[in-house]
Amino acid sequence: MEIRNLITFVQVAELGSFTRAAKVLDYSQSTVSFQIKQLETELDCLLFERINHTLNLTQKGRELLSYAQKVLHLTDEFHESLSETGQVKGEVHIVTPDSVCEMMLLSHYADFHRRYPQIRLTFSTANTEEMLRMVSKNEADVMMTLDSHVYRSELEIAKEERMSVHFVTSAASSLNGKRLTFQDIAEEPFILTEKSMGYRRVLEEHLAKMNHDIQPVLEVGRTDVITRLLEKGSAISFLPDFVTRDAVKKGKLCYLDVQDVQLDIWQQLIFHRSKWRSRTLNVFLKYVMENEFSR
Repeated sequence: MEIRNLITFVQVAELGSFTRAAKVLDYSQSTVSFQIKQLETELDCLLFERINHTLNLTQKGRELLSYAQKVLHLTDEFHESLSETGQVKGEVHIVTPDSVCEMMLLSHYADFHRRYPQIRLTFSTANTEEMLRMVSKNEADVMMTLDSHVYRSELEIAKEERMSVHFVTSAASSLNGKRLTFQDIAEEPFILTEKSMGYRRVLEEHLAKMNHDIQPVLEVGRTDVITRLLEKGSAISFLPDFVTRDAVKKGKLCYLDVQDVQLDIWQQLIFHRSKWRSRTLNVFLKYVMENEFSR
């Protein structure tokens, strides 16, 4: 059984497509089909079946996928043990909301790079639904959400943490220190992240149940820009505490005590259960699991 055939099989299984696997591996589609056929002939079983134009693993295919991922993981470790430095090498593609991407880069990237200089991290930003699509299609290795609790049977939650999120404004605001309801701030100018971002969507769904909505004067993805604008003006935003904590401690911003808006927001580190966890990916997962999300 050739390793290259197992690599091709894992790619087809994870991507759910001969065409996409060929593109990732830089093979022709006929080469991918031939290698899968070689495996099926050698094992004397069907590995994939097409149902309504969708490629699915057979029961034997699912069994082989588990073994193949273990073989490739061990092969990966063996090759790394032969390298002169013994350092873990590779790439991890992470997809996150803008604010989480910003936090991870500013708070953790330098330390991670110092420990693992041969691992290249690639970040993409997206809303939760797009993140789920990317992970399910193997277009990203791992996702980190900032949303209501995400659970799907095909996903593995490596780490999760409930996050504090507040309405926030300038510390000089007349609203500072008051006990409020949303009605008290409904007519104030709001600066919010994009409409599709997880915690904003959760907020709007909650307000809709109260027959309220928000028409922001500005929408912008970068939370650092939002916090600077809040410090200089009278607008309000709704942001996770890890974004605003330092400015609140310095007395530049304040959290508003809005009694009727208490939301359950989670940050979750997620990957697909069928994802081949290379040593590089395991190193990244272990690092994030050992460090606070919102430090």
